[in-house]
Amino acid sequence: MIVEINNLVKRYGDNLAVDNVNLAIKEGEIFGLLGPNGAGKTTIINLLTGLTRFGSGEVKIFSHKINGHNGKIKKHIGIVPQDIAIYEDLTAAENVTMFGKLYGLSGNELRERVGQALAFTGLDERAKEFPKKFSGGMKRRLNIACAIVHQPRLIIMDEPTVGIDPQSRKHILNSVLELHEQGSTVIYTSHYMEEVEQLCSQIAIMDQGRIIAKGTREELKELVSSEEKIDITLTGANYTLVEKITKIPEVKECSLGEDKLTILTAKNSAIIGRVIDIITATGADVLSMEVEKPTLESVFLTLTGKTLRD
Repeated sequence: MIVEINNLVKRYGDNLAVDNVNLAIKEGEIFGLLGPNGAGKTTIINLLTGLTRFGSGEVKIFSHKINGHNGKIKKHIGIVPQDIAIYEDLTAAENVTMFGKLYGLSGNELRERVGQALAFTGLDERAKEFPKKFSGGMKRRLNIACAIVHQPRLIIMDEPTVGIDPQSRKHILNSVLELHEQGSTVIYTSHYMEEVEQLCSQIAIMDQGRIIAKGTREELKELVSSEEKIDITLTGANYTLVEKITKIPEVKECSLGEDKLTILTAKNSAIIGRVIDIITATGADVLSMEVEKPTLESVFLTLTGKTLRD
């Protein structure tokens, strides 16, 4: 495991910000950390990066215990904060160079890494420009360049696509996948559920300082639903159709409204063929069909009672 968190507790006065959290993150995966505002995500990130000391428990990164400032561990971590951390009175190249120096790079190696980071984020042609001329998306890409210039093993990205244009957003998501292919481990938080669905191999959902669920996308969806809904748009239907479909053992409910047939069935039941046979036998014609399955958004809402932006 590249990150191990055991029985972690952090209090701010009477506020229990992190409540006995346990997490294990494998090297080479993209790990999604989700939770509504105030769930404890940022506190977890601050604890991992040594910005905050924890009250009790244990954190290991690269198999080494961490508590507070540990330079040997931090040399191999890159952080992309939610609030953009660049200097607008330095050029793009000067920004990345400064962060490279902070991570101990120098000489030819530093120059090569700066060029590679700017090229990777699509900013190599803007290297000599000042960020104050950049769009919000370009500033966030520069933020990423600063975080990866030292080629870290672990990259922590906290809301890296907030408030940016679609082109930059696509570029950043592709960059995350490319970093993953290069062997980096990524911890990713986002308010955009579709990003997490697209990127993350493992996901943990936090609420009120606790991890309330964790697993793959499909494992999380299995937690909250044992049913599927099938919507069939058709013509020429009559109500004998409902009676016949209801007799299928796996069907829990069936209703017909205007030109739409709605069927509630046990999850993963193979009834589509039988339903189509019944429809055509009654003389109706199928125009379209849609199987509605749980999404990560619906899982999150069910588990927390909130949307991700609450």
